[in-house]
Amino acid sequence: MASTSFALPSLQLQFPSHKSSSSRKNSSSHRVIRASVSERPPFISPPPVKPAKLPIRKVPGDYGLPLVGPLKDRLDYFYNQGKNEFFKSRIQKHQSTVFRTNMPPGPFISFNPNVVVLLDGKSFPILFDVTKVEKKDLFTGTFMPSTELTGGYRVLSYLDPSEPNHAKLKKLMFYHLSSRRHEVIPEFHNSYSELFETLENELATKGKAGLNAANDQAAFNFLARSLYGVNPLDTKLGADGPKLIGKWVLFQLHPLLILGLPKVLEDLVMHTFRLPPALVKKDYQRLYNFFYENSTSVLDEAERIGISREEACHNLLFATCFNSFGGIKILFPNMLKWIGRAGAKLHSQLAQEIRSVIKSNSGKITMAAMEKMPLMKSVVYESLRIEPPVASQYGRAKRDMIIESHDASFEIKEGELLYGFQPFATKDPKIFHRSEEFVADRFIGEEGEKLLKHVLWSNGSETENPSINNKQCAGKDFVVLVSRLLLVELFLRYDSFEIEVGASPLGASITLTSLKRASF
Repeated sequence: MASTSFALPSLQLQFPSHKSSSSRKNSSSHRVIRASVSERPPFISPPPVKPAKLPIRKVPGDYGLPLVGPLKDRLDYFYNQGKNEFFKSRIQKHQSTVFRTNMPPGPFISFNPNVVVLLDGKSFPILFDVTKVEKKDLFTGTFMPSTELTGGYRVLSYLDPSEPNHAKLKKLMFYHLSSRRHEVIPEFHNSYSELFETLENELATKGKAGLNAANDQAAFNFLARSLYGVNPLDTKLGADGPKLIGKWVLFQLHPLLILGLPKVLEDLVMHTFRLPPALVKKDYQRLYNFFYENSTSVLDEAERIGISREEACHNLLFATCFNSFGGIKILFPNMLKWIGRAGAKLHSQLAQEIRSVIKSNSGKITMAAMEKMPLMKSVVYESLRIEPPVASQYGRAKRDMIIESHDASFEIKEGELLYGFQPFATKDPKIFHRSEEFVADRFIGEEGEKLLKHVLWSNGSETENPSINNKQCAGKDFVVLVSRLLLVELFLRYDSFEIEVGASPLGASITLTSLKRASF
């Protein structure tokens, strides 16, 4: 399949099939233009200054006694400290952003929870380098959910690029996104106009409106309409999609979640033993039937490139429901949390920029128009930086290697499991000024754009592109696009909004208390 893309200066939705990231870099490099003055001697650049070698330090920390150490770390992670304090306290204890610990769930779900943790922006990117780390069966970390939850198949997210099916399945995802690219903007408008009408009606009758459930339904409707050409409300699935997905995802991620049950009960039920996949078999079958019936052209393409229709459908379901739907479910409320907290001044600036550009574009929302909205684009990137929708990444060392933090070098042995908690890497104060703050215009201008290489939410740098040779999210640019569309639709319709923020097992729980209709 030939490469296709949405031709835009900075947001290119690329779905390559055969070119690696490095080959694209080489092909797009700029020609060097030289001017010379004959009477002047040639300029001889000074020899490069070699950076001082960082001291090699033994990776600090230990794993504790078998069973006892992993259990203590699990209780600290979930209950005694919480995620952020869990990592902060160990950074302080070891005086290092690289150290050893155990990652949940531990006994009796994962029997080897030992990891080397990477918590700074310099060491973290090693997790994306598939020449140095293996990604096989590490999508959810130190345990892998039963393949009974995915039709008996190891789906794309769990495959390493060295496995033959990885390239085929990723090509299929690129093909699918490319073949439906013209439907994304209009169907987003349709689905999220319905969302805003629902929220307005609820606000009018109750004085407040819950965003999350309405966003879940809008997100599923949008994905079904744009990527599969069908309105789920007109099928046997009806409005049940989000509920079925939520149940199915719970059975995969329960070892990593806090639901708010009594601590002892929750740790025993959710974090100690696997929930039986049979309990969601019928729910999963309903989802599978929906995707199989509405994916004919993509399944035809799958057979053409050597993937069975059944395996392809399980992968489409996972990519749509777990990756895409799950990403929107977490990202959109988180974005609105940060933007809502930023207040009316930012809202006014966004509304003015968005409306001005759309007006000059004959009232049409297009990708080219959105490229002319620097503040809106920066706000999306800042949301992805400060609270990435997927916080954890894993990789197993393929060989002995040296990993560098800002302060030291560390020897890593072949086979050791590396873990990165991304919010610490993307809030590294040695990279980002005011790193803990939401800075709306952080990525505007030449200097701001240089920081994009440190935005890492997609299992890769924002300045890199997904390919069949890496593990970067196949829908990276799709996620950025729909995030931009949310802000455009929101501020074309409203001048400002107010929210209340609560906790949720996945992301933030948002209640809207005010929606101020556009004043023009």
